[in-house]
Amino acid sequence: MKSLLLVLAATVPQEDPLVTAIAADYDMLLEDLFVHFHQHPELSFLEHETARRLAEELRAAGVEVTEGVGGTGLVGMLSNGPGPLVLVRADMDGLPVLEETGLPYASKARQVDITGDEVPVMHACGHDVHMTCLVGTARRLVELKDDWSGTVMFIGQPAEERIGGARMMLGDGLYERFGVPDYALALHVSAGKPAGKVEMRGGLYASSSDSVDITVHGIGAHGASPHKGKDPIYIGSQIVIALQGLVSRELAPQEPGVITVGSFHGGFKHNIIPREAKLEVTVRANSEETRQKLLDGIVRVCDGVGRTNGLPEDKLPTVELSKEATPTTINDRKLALRIREAFVRELGVHALYEAKPEGMGAEDFAYFVQTRDKVPGAYFSVGGTPQAELDAEAAGGPAVPSHHSPLFKIAPEPSIKTGVRAMTVAVLELLGKD
Repeated sequence: MKSLLLVLAATVPQEDPLVTAIAADYDMLLEDLFVHFHQHPELSFLEHETARRLAEELRAAGVEVTEGVGGTGLVGMLSNGPGPLVLVRADMDGLPVLEETGLPYASKARQVDITGDEVPVMHACGHDVHMTCLVGTARRLVELKDDWSGTVMFIGQPAEERIGGARMMLGDGLYERFGVPDYALALHVSAGKPAGKVEMRGGLYASSSDSVDITVHGIGAHGASPHKGKDPIYIGSQIVIALQGLVSRELAPQEPGVITVGSFHGGFKHNIIPREAKLEVTVRANSEETRQKLLDGIVRVCDGVGRTNGLPEDKLPTVELSKEATPTTINDRKLALRIREAFVRELGVHALYEAKPEGMGAEDFAYFVQTRDKVPGAYFSVGGTPQAELDAEAAGGPAVPSHHSPLFKIAPEPSIKTGVRAMTVAVLELLGKD
Protein backbone atom coordinates (compact mmCIF):
# COMPACT_ATOMS: atom_id res chain seq x y z
CA MET A 1 0.00 0.00 0.00
CA LYS A 2 2.83 2.39 0.88
CA SER A 3 4.50 1.89 -2.50
CA LEU A 4 1.17 2.48 -4.26
CA LEU A 5 0.71 5.78 -2.41
CA LEU A 6 4.21 6.86 -3.44
CA VAL A 7 3.43 6.09 -7.07
CA LEU A 8 0.15 8.01 -6.90
CA ALA A 9 1.85 10.98 -5.25
CA ALA A 10 4.47 11.04 -7.96
CA THR A 11 1.79 11.23 -10.67
CA VAL A 12 -0.07 14.19 -9.14
CA PRO A 13 0.83 17.35 -11.15
CA GLN A 14 3.03 19.69 -9.12
CA GLU A 15 2.59 23.46 -9.40
CA ASP A 16 5.48 25.05 -11.27
CA PRO A 17 7.38 27.27 -8.77
CA LEU A 18 7.78 29.91 -11.50
CA VAL A 19 4.03 29.97 -12.09
CA THR A 20 3.42 30.31 -8.35
CA ALA A 21 5.92 33.18 -8.03
CA ILE A 22 4.45 35.06 -11.01
CA ALA A 23 0.94 34.63 -9.61
CA ALA A 24 2.12 36.09 -6.31
CA ASP A 25 3.56 39.06 -8.21
CA TYR A 26 0.54 39.59 -10.41
CA ASP A 27 -1.49 41.99 -8.26
CA MET A 28 1.47 44.34 -8.10
CA LEU A 29 2.20 43.98 -11.81
CA LEU A 30 -1.42 44.65 -12.74
CA GLU A 31 -2.45 47.43 -10.39
CA ASP A 32 0.86 49.19 -9.88
CA LEU A 33 2.30 48.85 -13.37
CA PHE A 34 0.02 47.77 -16.18
CA VAL A 35 -2.88 50.00 -15.18
CA HIS A 36 -0.51 52.89 -14.50
CA PHE A 37 1.19 52.56 -17.87
CA HIS A 38 -2.15 52.16 -19.64
CA GLN A 39 -3.63 55.27 -18.05
CA HIS A 40 -0.52 57.39 -18.59
CA PRO A 41 0.73 56.69 -22.12
CA GLU A 42 3.27 58.97 -23.79
CA LEU A 43 4.09 59.50 -27.44
CA SER A 44 7.25 58.52 -29.31
CA PHE A 45 10.40 60.38 -28.19
CA LEU A 46 8.37 61.92 -25.32
CA GLU A 47 8.26 58.96 -22.90
CA HIS A 48 9.81 60.92 -20.01
CA GLU A 49 7.52 59.84 -17.15
CA THR A 50 7.13 56.35 -18.57
CA ALA A 51 10.90 55.88 -18.65
CA ARG A 52 11.24 57.32 -15.14
CA ARG A 53 8.68 54.87 -13.75
CA LEU A 54 10.17 51.92 -15.61
CA ALA A 55 13.63 52.79 -14.33
CA GLU A 56 12.28 53.10 -10.79
CA GLU A 57 10.70 49.64 -10.94
CA LEU A 58 13.82 48.00 -12.38
CA ARG A 59 15.99 49.59 -9.69
CA ALA A 60 13.59 48.39 -7.01
CA ALA A 61 13.99 44.87 -8.41
CA GLY A 62 17.77 45.09 -8.04
CA VAL A 63 18.82 46.16 -11.55
CA GLU A 64 21.45 48.86 -12.19
CA VAL A 65 19.81 51.40 -14.53
CA THR A 66 21.20 54.09 -16.82
CA GLU A 67 18.68 56.57 -18.17
CA GLY A 68 18.81 58.93 -21.14
CA VAL A 69 20.30 56.47 -23.64
CA GLY A 70 19.19 57.57 -27.09
CA GLY A 71 16.82 60.22 -25.75
CA THR A 72 14.34 58.68 -23.33
CA GLY A 73 15.74 55.16 -23.61
CA LEU A 74 17.05 53.29 -20.59
CA VAL A 75 19.38 50.35 -19.99
CA GLY A 76 19.22 48.08 -16.96
CA MET A 77 22.13 45.73 -16.25
CA LEU A 78 21.77 42.65 -14.07
CA SER A 79 25.12 40.89 -13.68
CA ASN A 80 25.39 37.48 -12.07
CA GLY A 81 28.81 35.97 -12.72
CA PRO A 82 30.46 34.80 -15.93
CA GLY A 83 28.40 33.87 -18.94
CA PRO A 84 26.66 35.28 -22.02
CA LEU A 85 25.09 38.73 -22.28
CA VAL A 86 21.37 38.59 -23.14
CA LEU A 87 19.43 41.68 -24.25
CA VAL A 88 15.73 41.78 -23.31
CA ARG A 89 13.80 44.65 -24.87
CA ALA A 90 10.45 46.33 -24.20
CA ASP A 91 9.12 49.32 -26.15
CA MET A 92 7.56 52.22 -24.26
CA ASP A 93 5.62 54.58 -26.53
CA GLY A 94 1.90 54.98 -27.06
CA LEU A 95 -0.06 56.16 -30.11
CA PRO A 96 -2.03 59.31 -31.01
CA VAL A 97 -5.36 57.48 -30.69
CA LEU A 98 -8.47 58.40 -28.66
CA GLU A 99 -9.33 55.33 -26.59
CA GLU A 100 -12.92 54.10 -26.97
CA THR A 101 -12.73 50.75 -25.16
CA GLY A 102 -14.88 51.79 -22.20
CA LEU A 103 -12.47 49.99 -19.86
CA PRO A 104 -12.45 51.29 -16.26
CA TYR A 105 -8.75 52.07 -16.68
CA ALA A 106 -9.07 53.60 -20.16
CA SER A 107 -6.62 56.34 -21.06
CA LYS A 108 -7.82 59.93 -21.01
CA ALA A 109 -4.33 61.28 -21.66
CA ARG A 110 -3.50 64.04 -24.10
CA GLN A 111 -0.05 65.26 -25.09
CA VAL A 112 1.61 67.77 -27.38
CA ASP A 113 3.51 65.70 -29.95
CA ILE A 114 6.89 66.44 -31.52
CA THR A 115 5.20 68.44 -34.29
CA GLY A 116 3.48 70.75 -31.78
CA ASP A 117 -0.06 69.35 -32.06
CA GLU A 118 -2.05 68.30 -28.99
CA VAL A 119 -3.47 64.83 -29.51
CA PRO A 120 -5.10 62.04 -27.47
CA VAL A 121 -2.76 59.22 -26.46
CA MET A 122 -3.44 55.51 -25.99
CA HIS A 123 -1.48 52.30 -25.58
CA ALA A 124 -3.19 50.82 -28.64
CA CYS A 125 -0.43 48.32 -29.41
CA GLY A 126 0.30 46.64 -26.09
CA HIS A 127 3.50 48.39 -25.06
CA ASP A 128 2.05 48.71 -21.55
CA VAL A 129 2.04 44.89 -21.43
CA HIS A 130 5.61 44.72 -22.72
CA MET A 131 6.96 47.03 -20.03
CA THR A 132 5.05 45.20 -17.32
CA CYS A 133 6.50 41.89 -18.54
CA LEU A 134 10.00 43.40 -18.55
CA VAL A 135 9.70 44.31 -14.87
CA GLY A 136 8.11 40.96 -14.03
CA THR A 137 10.95 39.12 -15.77
CA ALA A 138 13.57 41.19 -13.94
CA ARG A 139 11.95 40.39 -10.59
CA ARG A 140 11.93 36.66 -11.36
CA LEU A 141 15.53 36.60 -12.56
CA VAL A 142 16.72 38.38 -9.43
CA GLU A 143 14.97 35.76 -7.29
CA LEU A 144 16.40 32.92 -9.41
CA LYS A 145 20.04 34.02 -9.33
CA ASP A 146 21.16 30.63 -8.07
CA ASP A 147 19.88 29.08 -11.32
CA TRP A 148 21.75 31.15 -13.90
CA SER A 149 25.05 32.85 -14.65
CA GLY A 150 25.79 35.71 -17.00
CA THR A 151 24.38 39.21 -17.57
CA VAL A 152 20.98 40.49 -18.66
CA MET A 153 20.61 43.86 -20.42
CA PHE A 154 17.07 45.18 -19.96
CA ILE A 155 16.14 47.75 -22.61
CA GLY A 156 13.35 50.31 -22.30
CA GLN A 157 13.17 51.49 -25.89
CA PRO A 158 11.52 54.71 -27.05
CA ALA A 159 9.76 55.43 -30.32
CA GLU A 160 9.06 51.98 -31.72
CA GLU A 161 5.90 53.36 -33.30
CA ARG A 162 7.97 55.90 -35.24
CA ILE A 163 10.60 53.26 -35.94
CA GLY A 164 13.42 55.37 -34.57
CA GLY A 165 14.14 54.46 -30.96
CA ALA A 166 16.34 51.41 -31.47
CA ARG A 167 18.50 53.22 -34.00
CA MET A 168 18.85 56.19 -31.63
CA MET A 169 19.96 53.98 -28.75
CA LEU A 170 22.55 52.27 -30.92
CA GLY A 171 23.67 55.68 -32.19
CA ASP A 172 24.18 56.75 -28.58
CA GLY A 173 26.71 53.96 -28.12
CA LEU A 174 24.47 51.28 -26.62
CA TYR A 175 26.74 48.38 -27.54
CA GLU A 176 29.97 50.32 -27.05
CA ARG A 177 28.94 51.39 -23.55
CA PHE A 178 27.17 48.27 -22.29
CA GLY A 179 28.53 45.43 -24.43
CA VAL A 180 27.47 43.58 -27.57
CA PRO A 181 24.86 40.98 -26.62
CA ASP A 182 25.35 37.32 -27.37
CA TYR A 183 21.58 37.08 -27.83
CA ALA A 184 18.67 39.54 -28.13
CA LEU A 185 15.05 38.78 -27.12
CA ALA A 186 11.75 40.62 -27.35
CA LEU A 187 8.04 39.82 -27.14
CA HIS A 188 4.85 41.39 -28.45
CA VAL A 189 1.33 40.84 -27.16
CA SER A 190 -1.05 40.04 -30.03
CA ALA A 191 -4.75 40.86 -30.14
CA GLY A 192 -6.62 38.27 -32.16
CA LYS A 193 -4.42 35.45 -30.89
CA PRO A 194 -5.29 33.07 -28.01
CA ALA A 195 -4.52 34.50 -24.58
CA GLY A 196 -2.13 32.47 -22.47
CA LYS A 197 -0.28 31.01 -25.47
CA VAL A 198 2.91 31.94 -27.27
CA GLU A 199 4.24 31.74 -30.81
CA MET A 200 7.91 31.35 -31.72
CA ARG A 201 9.18 30.71 -35.22
CA GLY A 202 12.49 31.05 -37.01
CA GLY A 203 13.19 33.18 -40.06
CA LEU A 204 11.12 36.17 -41.15
CA TYR A 205 9.04 37.64 -38.33
CA ALA A 206 8.27 41.18 -39.47
CA SER A 207 8.50 43.08 -42.73
CA SER A 208 10.67 46.05 -43.58
CA SER A 209 9.11 49.49 -43.41
CA ASP A 210 10.04 52.72 -45.15
CA SER A 211 8.25 56.05 -44.98
CA VAL A 212 8.51 58.04 -48.20
CA ASP A 213 7.59 61.72 -48.67
CA ILE A 214 6.70 62.80 -52.21
CA THR A 215 6.32 66.46 -53.18
CA VAL A 216 4.56 67.04 -56.50
CA HIS A 217 5.54 70.47 -57.78
CA GLY A 218 3.02 72.23 -59.98
CA ILE A 219 2.35 75.61 -61.47
CA GLY A 220 -0.49 77.49 -59.83
CA ALA A 221 -3.40 78.78 -61.86
CA HIS A 222 -7.13 79.56 -61.73
CA GLY A 223 -9.28 76.46 -61.44
CA ALA A 224 -11.26 77.69 -64.45
CA SER A 225 -8.09 77.90 -66.59
CA PRO A 226 -6.19 74.66 -65.90
CA HIS A 227 -4.32 74.92 -69.21
CA LYS A 228 -2.40 77.87 -67.82
CA GLY A 229 -0.86 75.83 -65.01
CA LYS A 230 0.32 72.35 -64.06
CA ASP A 231 -2.07 70.71 -61.61
CA PRO A 232 -0.11 68.86 -58.89
CA ILE A 233 -3.29 67.21 -57.56
CA TYR A 234 -4.02 65.69 -60.95
CA ILE A 235 -0.38 64.62 -61.36
CA GLY A 236 -0.28 63.28 -57.81
CA SER A 237 -3.39 61.22 -58.49
CA GLN A 238 -1.65 59.59 -61.43
CA ILE A 239 1.30 58.81 -59.19
CA VAL A 240 -0.98 57.14 -56.62
CA ILE A 241 -2.38 54.82 -59.31
CA ALA A 242 0.95 54.18 -61.00
CA LEU A 243 2.65 53.18 -57.74
CA GLN A 244 0.34 50.19 -57.41
CA GLY A 245 1.75 48.83 -60.65
CA LEU A 246 5.11 48.38 -58.94
CA VAL A 247 3.54 45.68 -56.77
CA SER A 248 1.02 44.18 -59.19
CA ARG A 249 3.20 44.19 -62.31
CA GLU A 250 6.86 44.29 -61.27
CA LEU A 251 7.00 41.87 -58.32
CA ALA A 252 6.70 38.13 -58.77
CA PRO A 253 3.09 37.09 -57.94
CA GLN A 254 4.18 35.24 -54.76
CA GLU A 255 6.60 37.93 -53.58
CA PRO A 256 4.78 40.18 -51.09
CA GLY A 257 5.04 43.94 -51.14
CA VAL A 258 2.90 46.89 -50.10
CA ILE A 259 2.84 50.53 -51.19
CA THR A 260 0.18 52.53 -49.36
CA VAL A 261 -0.39 56.25 -49.81
CA GLY A 262 -1.59 57.20 -46.36
CA SER A 263 -1.77 60.96 -46.82
CA PHE A 264 -2.47 63.22 -49.82
CA HIS A 265 -2.62 66.98 -49.23
CA GLY A 266 -2.80 69.79 -51.74
CA GLY A 267 -4.55 73.09 -52.17
CA PHE A 268 -6.69 75.39 -50.04
CA LYS A 269 -9.63 76.49 -52.20
CA HIS A 270 -12.13 75.06 -54.66
CA ASN A 271 -11.11 77.19 -57.61
CA ILE A 272 -7.33 77.44 -57.20
CA ILE A 273 -4.83 75.04 -58.72
CA PRO A 274 -2.12 74.89 -56.04
CA ARG A 275 1.62 75.09 -56.46
CA GLU A 276 2.27 71.68 -54.91
CA ALA A 277 0.77 68.54 -53.40
CA LYS A 278 2.31 66.22 -50.82
CA LEU A 279 1.99 62.47 -50.52
CA GLU A 280 3.08 60.35 -47.55
CA VAL A 281 3.73 56.72 -48.39
CA THR A 282 4.56 53.56 -46.46
CA VAL A 283 6.44 50.75 -48.20
CA ARG A 284 6.65 47.17 -46.90
CA ALA A 285 8.69 44.20 -48.12
CA ASN A 286 9.93 40.82 -46.89
CA SER A 287 13.40 40.97 -48.41
CA GLU A 288 16.03 43.62 -48.91
CA GLU A 289 15.97 42.97 -52.66
CA THR A 290 12.24 43.64 -52.92
CA ARG A 291 12.54 46.60 -50.58
CA GLN A 292 15.13 48.28 -52.79
CA LYS A 293 13.19 47.45 -55.97
CA LEU A 294 10.09 49.21 -54.62
CA LEU A 295 11.99 52.24 -53.37
CA ASP A 296 13.85 52.64 -56.67
CA GLY A 297 10.56 52.16 -58.51
CA ILE A 298 8.88 54.99 -56.60
CA VAL A 299 11.59 57.41 -57.74
CA ARG A 300 11.26 56.20 -61.32
CA VAL A 301 7.46 56.43 -61.37
CA CYS A 302 7.41 59.94 -59.91
CA ASP A 303 9.99 61.13 -62.39
CA GLY A 304 8.18 59.47 -65.30
CA VAL A 305 4.71 60.78 -64.42
CA GLY A 306 6.13 64.26 -63.97
CA ARG A 307 7.77 64.18 -67.40
CA THR A 308 4.64 62.72 -69.02
CA ASN A 309 2.69 65.73 -67.76
CA GLY A 310 5.21 68.16 -69.19
CA LEU A 311 6.75 69.38 -65.95
CA PRO A 312 10.00 71.28 -66.51
CA GLU A 313 13.21 69.74 -65.19
CA ASP A 314 13.25 71.91 -62.08
CA LYS A 315 9.62 71.03 -61.28
CA LEU A 316 9.83 67.23 -61.36
CA PRO A 317 8.47 65.49 -58.22
CA THR A 318 10.93 65.09 -55.37
CA VAL A 319 11.13 61.88 -53.34
CA GLU A 320 12.59 61.79 -49.84
CA LEU A 321 13.12 58.77 -47.61
CA SER A 322 12.15 59.43 -44.00
CA LYS A 323 14.27 58.30 -41.06
CA GLU A 324 11.22 56.21 -40.07
CA ALA A 325 12.60 53.04 -41.60
CA THR A 326 13.60 49.55 -40.52
CA PRO A 327 14.81 46.40 -42.25
CA THR A 328 13.06 43.05 -41.92
CA THR A 329 13.07 41.36 -38.52
CA ILE A 330 14.64 37.94 -39.00
CA ASN A 331 14.69 35.43 -36.15
CA ASP A 332 17.87 33.41 -35.91
CA ARG A 333 16.61 29.92 -36.76
CA LYS A 334 18.90 28.02 -34.39
CA LEU A 335 18.10 30.35 -31.48
CA ALA A 336 14.36 30.34 -32.21
CA LEU A 337 14.29 26.53 -32.29
CA ARG A 338 16.20 26.34 -29.01
CA ILE A 339 13.80 28.70 -27.25
CA ARG A 340 10.74 27.06 -28.79
CA GLU A 341 11.90 23.72 -27.41
CA ALA A 342 12.33 25.36 -23.99
CA PHE A 343 8.76 26.68 -24.23
CA VAL A 344 7.47 23.21 -25.07
CA ARG A 345 9.44 21.70 -22.19
CA GLU A 346 8.57 24.32 -19.55
CA LEU A 347 5.15 25.61 -20.65
CA GLY A 348 3.88 22.51 -22.43
CA VAL A 349 3.14 21.98 -26.09
CA HIS A 350 -0.47 23.09 -25.49
CA ALA A 351 0.85 26.59 -24.66
CA LEU A 352 2.14 27.21 -28.18
CA TYR A 353 0.14 28.35 -31.17
CA GLU A 354 0.96 28.82 -34.82
CA ALA A 355 -0.55 31.63 -36.84
CA LYS A 356 -0.47 32.55 -40.48
CA PRO A 357 1.11 36.02 -40.81
CA GLU A 358 -1.47 38.76 -41.37
CA GLY A 359 -0.46 41.98 -43.07
CA MET A 360 3.10 43.27 -43.22
CA GLY A 361 3.76 44.82 -39.83
CA ALA A 362 7.26 46.08 -39.07
CA GLU A 363 9.48 46.17 -35.98
CA ASP A 364 12.62 48.16 -35.27
CA PHE A 365 13.87 45.36 -33.00
CA ALA A 366 15.65 44.49 -36.26
CA TYR A 367 18.26 47.17 -35.51
CA PHE A 368 19.37 45.40 -32.32
CA VAL A 369 20.18 42.24 -34.27
CA GLN A 370 21.11 43.50 -37.74
CA THR A 371 24.03 45.58 -36.60
CA ARG A 372 27.60 45.22 -37.77
CA ASP A 373 27.91 42.59 -35.02
CA LYS A 374 24.96 40.44 -36.28
CA VAL A 375 23.47 39.53 -32.91
CA PRO A 376 21.34 36.35 -32.95
CA GLY A 377 17.80 37.49 -32.13
CA ALA A 378 14.47 35.87 -31.28
CA TYR A 379 11.20 37.79 -31.26
CA PHE A 380 8.03 36.02 -30.15
CA SER A 381 4.34 36.73 -29.70
CA VAL A 382 2.07 36.31 -26.67
CA GLY A 383 -1.64 35.90 -27.34
CA GLY A 384 -3.85 38.54 -25.78
CA THR A 385 -7.47 37.68 -26.62
CA PRO A 386 -9.59 35.15 -24.67
CA GLN A 387 -10.55 32.08 -26.69
CA ALA A 388 -14.24 32.79 -26.11
CA GLU A 389 -13.93 36.09 -27.98
CA LEU A 390 -12.06 34.40 -30.83
CA ASP A 391 -14.78 31.73 -31.04
CA ALA A 392 -17.50 34.40 -31.06
CA GLU A 393 -15.78 36.25 -33.90
CA ALA A 394 -15.41 33.01 -35.89
CA ALA A 395 -19.15 32.38 -35.43
CA GLY A 396 -20.01 35.75 -36.92
CA GLY A 397 -19.98 37.78 -33.74
CA PRO A 398 -18.11 41.00 -32.98
CA ALA A 399 -14.72 41.34 -34.61
CA VAL A 400 -11.70 41.43 -32.30
CA PRO A 401 -10.31 44.97 -32.57
CA SER A 402 -6.94 45.20 -34.26
CA HIS A 403 -3.77 46.85 -33.05
CA HIS A 404 -3.82 50.66 -33.40
CA SER A 405 -7.62 50.64 -33.15
CA PRO A 406 -9.33 52.93 -30.59
CA LEU A 407 -11.07 49.74 -29.42
CA PHE A 408 -7.83 47.75 -28.99
CA LYS A 409 -7.66 45.79 -25.75
CA ILE A 410 -6.09 42.64 -24.40
CA ALA A 411 -6.82 40.39 -21.42
CA PRO A 412 -4.20 41.55 -18.90
CA GLU A 413 -3.91 38.50 -16.62
CA PRO A 414 -3.11 35.72 -19.13
CA SER A 415 -1.05 38.10 -21.26
CA ILE A 416 1.16 39.36 -18.45
CA LYS A 417 1.53 36.04 -16.66
CA THR A 418 2.37 34.20 -19.86
CA GLY A 419 4.68 36.96 -21.07
CA VAL A 420 6.69 36.99 -17.84
CA ARG A 421 6.87 33.21 -17.72
CA ALA A 422 7.91 32.82 -21.36
CA MET A 423 10.56 35.53 -21.24
CA THR A 424 11.98 34.19 -17.97
CA VAL A 425 12.13 30.69 -19.46
CA ALA A 426 13.88 32.06 -22.56
CA VAL A 427 16.55 33.86 -20.53
CA LEU A 428 17.11 30.85 -18.25
CA GLU A 429 17.50 28.65 -21.33
CA LEU A 430 20.36 30.88 -22.48
CA LEU A 431 21.96 31.54 -19.09
CA GLY A 432 20.92 28.56 -16.99
CA LYS A 433 23.60 26.64 -15.12
CA ASP A 434 21.89 23.31 -15.71
